[in-house]
Amino acid sequence: MQASDFETTDFLTAPISARLLPSTSFIDDNGKLFIGSVAVSEIVKEFGTPLFIYDEENLRQNILEAKAAFSSGVAYASKAFLCKAMAALVAEYGINIDVSSLGEMYIAMESGVPGENIVLHGNNKSYAEIVFAVENGIKTVIDSSDEINLVHAVTSNLKKKCRALIRVTPGVEAHTHEFIKTGHEDSKFGFPLADSVARSAIEELRDDVYVDLIGVHSHIGSQIFELPPYAEAMAILAPIISEYGFSELCIGGGLGVPYLGNEYAPSISEWAQAAMTAAEQAGISKEVAVTAEPGRSIVARTAITCYTVGSIKDIPQVRTYLAVDGGMSDNPRPILYGSGYEVFLPSRANAVREKAVRVVGKHCESGDILVSNGFIPFDTRVGDIIATPVTGAYGYSMASHYNRLQRPAVVFVRDGNAKLVCRRESLEDLLRFDM
Repeated sequence: MQASDFETTDFLTAPISARLLPSTSFIDDNGKLFIGSVAVSEIVKEFGTPLFIYDEENLRQNILEAKAAFSSGVAYASKAFLCKAMAALVAEYGINIDVSSLGEMYIAMESGVPGENIVLHGNNKSYAEIVFAVENGIKTVIDSSDEINLVHAVTSNLKKKCRALIRVTPGVEAHTHEFIKTGHEDSKFGFPLADSVARSAIEELRDDVYVDLIGVHSHIGSQIFELPPYAEAMAILAPIISEYGFSELCIGGGLGVPYLGNEYAPSISEWAQAAMTAAEQAGISKEVAVTAEPGRSIVARTAITCYTVGSIKDIPQVRTYLAVDGGMSDNPRPILYGSGYEVFLPSRANAVREKAVRVVGKHCESGDILVSNGFIPFDTRVGDIIATPVTGAYGYSMASHYNRLQRPAVVFVRDGNAKLVCRRESLEDLLRFDM
């Protein structure tokens, strides 16, 4: 291993930080990690690996925090993680849910979320998606001129109104990965404010008798650690809110979460307070509902993913590869965005991690990397269970069948009970769509 390949810092080699683990986690005197009062080793023994383990109590805590922080309205961004059990939690607490496809709308409604609590996003909504939204009273975020025409065609044909927001790109550059910036003008999302493009679209929508345009939506990006860009966007959008008398300004989501022990991010409550203060400073009336759509910040830290070590390959003077039974099919974020993760052993969660490794999956790709610069105890062996923390967002939801691996199971743990909410796919499942 070349020294330049790894940044050997205290947070990487120390025992895993509690800040990266689900909120009900604790480590007993033997170093065993428990989540929801159940030993992770016992959960893995029952359900196998790869396995997503969610702390259900932590999910509930985060939903309640978001609901209280954004009292004017909050929607869970389901793209981060969606299954019937997750949507049912959203329905239980009466918050809204943000969806971006017919499939996500269907799952939300089948899980008990009423249509009026669903918000439809997307830069290329289909005719069928608009029809489903209008027929079920789902609020729609209108994203393009072609979509204005599509919404008009659907609503005039059905003779039903569409509650809508218009997505505006305020020209704010958030410091994040290029692929998850969405608030700058060069974006596939929304109407830019420049050259009165957004204003022209607003005028057109306000003239449509079948569209109830109630406000503006603006999402500046994802995995954002600093709050000033939200205030900047608020100041830019304030005049258009006042000019048209809108009743809602949605700031989208994008709040970052720490994936590494040296990262820090504002809480949902701090984010909300900053948004409310920025709205007041921008002169936005208190009658305007400032709403948000957190996803990652609700689910990311609530889960870990467990894998079984299949091989440990030491290449002298180069590096050590630790291969597991999952990979880019259950967590594509590292290969997509270069996202960083840590790795640890749930059976020895308080152990010092001295050995540098690159954690890789079993796919036929050199880029199939889960943890590029990871550290584990020296005595880690083939057959051990390792875990990556903070995997509750954009893992299961972006999972694929590459190399025909079956998608992992998902377990919710709470009060000493581990509940299977998504079963592991079987070999037969891989043939379900073949004719």
